[in-house]
Amino acid sequence: MSGGDAFLLGLFREELSNHSAVLTEGLLTLERGDGSPQAIEPLMRAAHSIKGAARVVDLDAIVSMAHVMEDILVAAGGGDLIMDAVGTDLLLGALDWMVGAAQTDDDALFAWMTAHADEAAQWVDRLGQYFRDNKASKGPSVDSSPLPAPLLNVAVLSPGPLDTPEPEQSAPAPAPVQEPNDPPIRIAAETLSQILAFSADLLLESRRLEHLCRGLQPLKRLQRNLKTQLPSQSRDASLLEQGLHEQWQIMEQHDASLQHLSSRMNFLADRLHNLALQGRMRPFSEGIQGFPRLVRDLARQLEKSVELDIEGAQTLIDRDILTRLDAPINHLLRNALDHGFESAEERKASGKAAIGQLRLSARHRSGRLLIAISDDGRGIDAEMLRRKIVQKSLVTEAMAEALSDAELFDFLFLPGLTTRDTVSEISGRGVGLDVVQSMVHASGGAIKVTSKPGLGTRFELLLPVTRSVMRTLRVTIAGQAFALPLSRIDRAERLDAQCVECLEGLYYFAAAEGNVALVSARRLLGLSEEDREGHEGVLPLVLFSSEGRQYAMEVEQLVGETDLVVRPLDRRLGKVPHINAVALDAEGYPVLILDVEDLIRTADRLSGQAQRPKRRTSLTTQRKIPRILVVDDSLTVREVERKLLENGGYEVAVAVDGVDGWNQLIEQAFDLVVTDVDMPRMNGIELVTRIRAEPRLEELPVIIVSYKDREEDRQRGMQAGADTYLTKSSFHDAGLIDAVRDLIGAGRPS
Repeated sequence: MSGGDAFLLGLFREELSNHSAVLTEGLLTLERGDGSPQAIEPLMRAAHSIKGAARVVDLDAIVSMAHVMEDILVAAGGGDLIMDAVGTDLLLGALDWMVGAAQTDDDALFAWMTAHADEAAQWVDRLGQYFRDNKASKGPSVDSSPLPAPLLNVAVLSPGPLDTPEPEQSAPAPAPVQEPNDPPIRIAAETLSQILAFSADLLLESRRLEHLCRGLQPLKRLQRNLKTQLPSQSRDASLLEQGLHEQWQIMEQHDASLQHLSSRMNFLADRLHNLALQGRMRPFSEGIQGFPRLVRDLARQLEKSVELDIEGAQTLIDRDILTRLDAPINHLLRNALDHGFESAEERKASGKAAIGQLRLSARHRSGRLLIAISDDGRGIDAEMLRRKIVQKSLVTEAMAEALSDAELFDFLFLPGLTTRDTVSEISGRGVGLDVVQSMVHASGGAIKVTSKPGLGTRFELLLPVTRSVMRTLRVTIAGQAFALPLSRIDRAERLDAQCVECLEGLYYFAAAEGNVALVSARRLLGLSEEDREGHEGVLPLVLFSSEGRQYAMEVEQLVGETDLVVRPLDRRLGKVPHINAVALDAEGYPVLILDVEDLIRTADRLSGQAQRPKRRTSLTTQRKIPRILVVDDSLTVREVERKLLENGGYEVAVAVDGVDGWNQLIEQAFDLVVTDVDMPRMNGIELVTRIRAEPRLEELPVIIVSYKDREEDRQRGMQAGADTYLTKSSFHDAGLIDAVRDLIGAGRPS
């Protein structure tokens, strides 16, 4: 090999990776029954290419293995050999060995190959034996006399016999692999990110130039008016007119150039930005190449018949998100195979097809990425899960019975919880789903489980696709520029104020979908607003909804739709209530992008507060009642904690997750916080850390109440700054009330 061996080895690894993906997918297709020459031809070319590439970098063991693999595939393509499960196992196993060997570092690769020469020789022997045993009696279509076993062992270490011309084959030789018209290039992710950032800046500057061009129009109109108003008899007026005429000609010339430049810059900036963005987006298929093989091998190991159906393979996903999907999907597929599917006999007995259907899909939905893993297996045994969580003292029997299916399935994500009574190499230890949830939350997503007994289970992962460019609706609130993601709103409209009704302090209006609550954007954002009894004129509204709840947010002005280059907020700011990101408009001014989820939660809270009668007690009396904020994403747990604390004489407010809790802490005063750990958007550890970092809240007492009772979980909570760490089994005793009294004293006497 030449002095550029490191470079050549890098190219070989990349080529081997590409060809191994083709072979893996093709072999699984062959096993499912498609043994046509058209299906086998790409596999023959792939094995042939691996052999040639390995010969260039002097990896003779891989040359030998690829040579026999090619013989097997050529025979199968010519109808002289029928591939079966044993042959597929052998070819996939040999392929795994080659790929694994190639991953060794450059400096140690050849020493490793020498040390593992016996392993390579055994693979060549097994492949050759399979070729000889399964070759049909039609007569050879390829070199039907592979080297005898002893000579094959020597061939692994000695390139001599492999350097000789290969025997003539009666079947047509595989066509040479043609180089693609656009060969791929490798580019560092950081470089691509910088290109994307610079292109976004160029896009912004081009928009500003366009705005500048529009700004020249009033000046041109002014000069035209001056020209028509000048007295024609005056000599000075004549000179002035001549000067203005010359300026007009110059301006016309420059204006045309500016218009052309602006148009050209917009075209180039849009094209550059789109290309850079496309370079960062990868098809879903690139991240799931190993899953068909995983399902096939694991199903055989478990002696189950399962078919994997993949939908949306060409769905484009940001490469960073794509790389994070491997482990979660791996866990969920394994769980489906081990937990979800019955044996073929059980399926037949229950009236199902013997072969189970496992579906992995990806699609864009409302500007986000939806990954779904579903099966038609036995489903989740809800009653068994209830018994398990009671046995582990996570909840009382009464509380377990009150849990909805959605809340019950949340327990599946706790570490150490499993519905299996036995432990296997695949599952049963109670680990995996908690890792899946952590990874999804870390990517800014959410996970949902649905299941029906006897029909199957579905896991949904809702993740961001990319946050580079966002289609938004621009609005004005309190004289400031804001935007809302277009994918997160239902519609925008203008409503006659006479259509607004008021009931118990709540404004609403009738729409096609029913009565819609009307809320003020100023009030949602905590901006100054004068109280008023009614509405007047025409109201600009933005409508958004979530889980059956719909609100119409009143703004000052609907500016229109626009694409904004989104920039994340500085991490040092933490989570700013109701704000998701920031962008710059065409004039270079900042535009805050609103967090619709935050707005909905605040609207829920304000609507609920408006419906409750106001207390008539004095301020002095109110201050004597300790006020507690309960933060938990489970409705049942929130209600249990709220009633327990209210019965103890405390005033209680609730929040549905960490972000909602943080927003309330910023806006209101509390004497203590009780928080869960595992919550979407912002978990309890992050909430406690943020509380301790805020000077106004750093002394606020915090109690963590969690199902996680491991010592490492407890230490993690205390290190974040919690004053007390309790498990949720404390509901059935006085543990929570005692902890609250220790920190802030007794509540209001009953």
